[in-house]
Amino acid sequence: MVSAFSSRVRFKEWPTFKSRVDRNVELILDILDERKVQATFFVLGWIGEKNPEVVRRIVRRGHEIGCHGYRHSLVYDMERDAFREDTRKAKGILEEITGTPVHGYRAPSFSITKRSLWALDVLVEEGFKYDSSIYPVRHDRYGYPGFSRVPVTLDTEKGKILEVPPPSLRLLGINVPFAGGGYFRHFPLWFTEWGIRVVNQREGGGVVVYLHPWELDPDQPRIPCGRLTGFRHYRNQHKTEGRLRTLLRRHRFSSFRSVFDPS
Repeated sequence: MVSAFSSRVRFKEWPTFKSRVDRNVELILDILDERKVQATFFVLGWIGEKNPEVVRRIVRRGHEIGCHGYRHSLVYDMERDAFREDTRKAKGILEEITGTPVHGYRAPSFSITKRSLWALDVLVEEGFKYDSSIYPVRHDRYGYPGFSRVPVTLDTEKGKILEVPPPSLRLLGINVPFAGGGYFRHFPLWFTEWGIRVVNQREGGGVVVYLHPWELDPDQPRIPCGRLTGFRHYRNQHKTEGRLRTLLRRHRFSSFRSVFDPS
């Protein structure tokens, strides 16, 4: 469930909706298998609790499991102890299912911002080696424009953690997000590919491409919402699968675990 719908679909109502996770994850796994690509799946603890088999299937197909929190709560709306409890619970569920440590974390809606950097201390204490939550852009729900656009090891009060920012381009003096989620759907594919080439050539680093299983599901039930929310959520979902296949065919990708070796 996306944060934009949290006021319309309460957490206690999640079980009343028919799950579409199995079908959508299976499609992504098949697409990755076709190109022999490994990926990292940031999974909600709630999904692992309710559908552990989907987590096992991801691992059996050779992919990495990361933590996305338990119930998709925004970090900057939580107290430190509540965040710790949510994260510890999710990590424990996922590790129990997979039998291996979970090293990576991504905050729901990239909600580790300048006012919630304290969350990195908690992640270090809970045993995470890397995070990919701080988006160095301006947005009405998230973002830290002054943050590094390239991976950086941070020294927190509790120890070190690798921060791998989601993708952005430096254009006309501002950081422009691209290559993931709504940006992947809304921007034309040529812009995404151009951005990947620019980042690779100018900065010598890789680009984190991300998407959600629901973004490959144009037949999902419509939730009544405002015009802006509806535009952001539903536009171009029918194009996501084809664009993903094209990117995997034209570029090389792998999991966080393979690229950064956070063991």
